[in-house]
Amino acid sequence: MNRENTPMKKIVWFVRHYPIPVLTLVGLIIGGALQVTHEEQAGKIAWMVTLIIGGIPVVWQTIREMLHKHFVADIVAMLAIIVSIVLNDAFPGVIIVLMQSGGKSLEDYAYRRASSSLDNLLSRAPRIAHKKVAQGLEEIQVSQINIGDILVIRPGDLIPVDGIILSSTARIDEASLTGEPLPKTKTNGEQVFSGTINIGDVFDIQAARKSEESQYSKIVKLVKKAQQEKAPIQRLADKYAVWFTPLTLAVSASGWLITNNFETILSVLVVATPCSLIFATPVAVISGINRAAKTGIIIKTGAAIEQVAKTQVAVFDKTGTITFGTPVVERIISFDGISSDEILLKVASLEQLSSHPIASMIVQKGREKFDKLLVPENFREISGAGVEGRVGSDHIMIGASSMFENAGIEIFNNVNTTTDMIKPEGRMIAFVAFNGKLSGAIVFGDEIRPDVKTMIQRLKTIGVKKTVLLTGDIKNNAKNIARQAGITDYQAELVPEEKVVAIKKLRQEFENVIMVGDGINDAPALAASTVGIAMGARGTAISADAADIVFLEDTVSKVVNTIEIGKRTISVAKQSILVGLGCSFFFMGIAMFGHLPPAIGAMLQEALDVSVILNALRAR
Repeated sequence: MNRENTPMKKIVWFVRHYPIPVLTLVGLIIGGALQVTHEEQAGKIAWMVTLIIGGIPVVWQTIREMLHKHFVADIVAMLAIIVSIVLNDAFPGVIIVLMQSGGKSLEDYAYRRASSSLDNLLSRAPRIAHKKVAQGLEEIQVSQINIGDILVIRPGDLIPVDGIILSSTARIDEASLTGEPLPKTKTNGEQVFSGTINIGDVFDIQAARKSEESQYSKIVKLVKKAQQEKAPIQRLADKYAVWFTPLTLAVSASGWLITNNFETILSVLVVATPCSLIFATPVAVISGINRAAKTGIIIKTGAAIEQVAKTQVAVFDKTGTITFGTPVVERIISFDGISSDEILLKVASLEQLSSHPIASMIVQKGREKFDKLLVPENFREISGAGVEGRVGSDHIMIGASSMFENAGIEIFNNVNTTTDMIKPEGRMIAFVAFNGKLSGAIVFGDEIRPDVKTMIQRLKTIGVKKTVLLTGDIKNNAKNIARQAGITDYQAELVPEEKVVAIKKLRQEFENVIMVGDGINDAPALAASTVGIAMGARGTAISADAADIVFLEDTVSKVVNTIEIGKRTISVAKQSILVGLGCSFFFMGIAMFGHLPPAIGAMLQEALDVSVILNALRAR
């Protein structure tokens, strides 16, 4: 049995985290019980003690906000608590403290619940490394790595620090860092960067930088800087409080002039305490967050759900976001009269024996096209270059241009090739030779997700004014993907700092800019945007940490669902706020003429609280 989940543990946790509403509720019950048993004076003392102990933190927090020039919805509640103490009428003040602290607890609970759902996503950052020592391998913390240490990078490992390759070759997936979808083959002496992934065999590196100076840490620093520069967002409730609070004070003053009774001021303040502002937004936000979580969308803050509802510009990363981020066979080009189908059949047959990621794409394409592949013979793989072998009566070679040059087969000067046409597009190209003669080429590309075009169209229909593609990939690739997706604006070959600059420029023109990405290189831009959305299913820990919203499923079209949930949530919250404020104005009108005692006003507010909460729950 997990003792952490026992009811008593939960009660202790709640009391420890939310002591003020618990204390206030207990004090309210004790005072009420004493009143019922005719111990009226003792009951009043219990309520006053509760009011003072519970009210001081509420008053102090509101004063702190005011000192920081935040005009918040809590000012009327603070004044009601103070006046209640001054007039020695504790019961209405206790009700206000319970409403106020309860509302804050609701907000805090919503944020805690959303954040806890991300724990599994934030465990993927480089934390440990395997260092070569005289006795063998030693597992150490990344922070303990020193320049010059020899590290072993196992298949699937995140590279912990920037370093130099000591082995002959290494296969590296840099998509999350650079935005380029195709893996790279690097050789002895070349540099590798922290946060990228080993997708090949085990290899060794020599640490060139400490962890805090490596590429991953530099991006973490960019994220922190972007988050610090992000302007604070005014809560929805506080926007209404800007005009509601002065109006309430004016009505209170008018009530005192009419009745010449200080209790009238308390009555007006009690019924004017904006319970609809205190409860409507957090309850609606919790409901909206829960609704989103059921569809695999984790919204980390209430501010995020408020701001995403007002999205004006949607910015997208390319690799792994708009596209799948894995290479696919885009087309097959024949140079020597051999049909593209024959090239595919024999190359796919040969590649069945290769473990290279690109080989699996060719084999998959071949199996989609043909019922059965052929059996290869004399297979040989040249690390980092390509493969060769016999298929039927033909000797087949497929690989990079270096493999053909070493075999004496010209490529770039061959008049029969169309290399000059396809090379500028930035695609990865594998050349093919039949029996020592250049015969064709296979062009690889990054495939766009099938639901992207529909998503972009839907964004326009729900009020998004502009869509933008930002990528570290080359310009021609970015242009091609943007055209397919229906995105009119794009910027390519961007490093993380340049993505942040692009986001900042958009925010100067538009108030609400969301950014959707999945890689390490996207994290600073996610933090700089109004609302950052991370693709969490395959994304990196730092991007999930920098973002305000995380998709647990690898589905970019959830952006539309997220905006729609945000709009629905804020619409319901506004309805509750406006109805609640309308009722408060009605009660204030009665109280202003001395016809509503403070205690009765407090009870009416409690009834109004219940109606506001029930309405706000419709956001689910």
